[in-house]
Amino acid sequence: MAFEIYQDIGHDIIRIDTGMVREGLAACYLLKGGDDYAVIETGTHNTVPRILALLDDKGIGPGQVKFVIPTHVHLDHAGGVGGLMQALPNATLLIHPRGARHMIDPSRLKAGSLAVYGEQLFATIYGDVIPVEESRVRIMEDGDEVAVGDRRLVFYDTPGHARHHFCVYDPASDGIFSGDTFGLSYPSLTTENGPFILPTTTPVQFDPEALKDSIRKLLALQPERMYLTHYGCVEHPAVLGERLLSMVDDFVALAEDVASTTEGDALEAGLMTAMTEYLGRCLEAHGCQLSKAQLQTALGMDIQLNSQGLAVWLRSRAVS
Repeated sequence: MAFEIYQDIGHDIIRIDTGMVREGLAACYLLKGGDDYAVIETGTHNTVPRILALLDDKGIGPGQVKFVIPTHVHLDHAGGVGGLMQALPNATLLIHPRGARHMIDPSRLKAGSLAVYGEQLFATIYGDVIPVEESRVRIMEDGDEVAVGDRRLVFYDTPGHARHHFCVYDPASDGIFSGDTFGLSYPSLTTENGPFILPTTTPVQFDPEALKDSIRKLLALQPERMYLTHYGCVEHPAVLGERLLSMVDDFVALAEDVASTTEGDALEAGLMTAMTEYLGRCLEAHGCQLSKAQLQTALGMDIQLNSQGLAVWLRSRAVS
């Protein structure tokens, strides 16, 4: 079956593959409420043409999109905000209080990524990061609501993955757009035992206790489904949430174990080795048989980012 860039997932929501790095890695969503629309997550600047092409194909005027809503300002979620806002004249950017300044002036976000990737790779992965006019930015506090036409969205502060993270509850679908708070679950790892889910501990603000509190906060809403950025809609979140909470604890124990025998520059490499082995065992128990090469293809980037985030957390804890 050919991969679908756009997928109607019901409840007047279309999943859009952002095209970042590979198919099936990152998603954003177009949500319809009456005659109005919202884009939740934007992907990177390179994703903007895909979103605009969908609007054109569906006969949706750019002026009908009322809100652009990244869950947090990491560039795989918010890198396309500025470019998209330029194309949507009536849209307001809804953003976490801690993230607003980075969308108005994204120079620090861009500089940090350029330092990591270099100009050529940054352009390939992210394209660019364009500022948003302050007058078009609206900060959303915990519990705030907006109306998208006849549809209501509720915003919840969910630190743990990042301090500038919120999640968005959609009562119409009884679903939550969870960003990175409710972890990662790639369809390619789904088996007869259901989706395989794992936490994301990306640098530099991972806080395990805050993350667990945020996961519990989402579960307390008793939603029917989660709309993950990585990747797509998953159901039965109560079951997945318990697994996720357990894995956060496992990640912490793994990190502490590696740190007890490893120092300095070897810490991150040790974490990557331990996490690869741990996830390999978890996948096997889940009924997903992967070779080492297949595991690296599916989760190699996440293993690296998670290990980097755990290393930052260990070092910050050591000096606090």
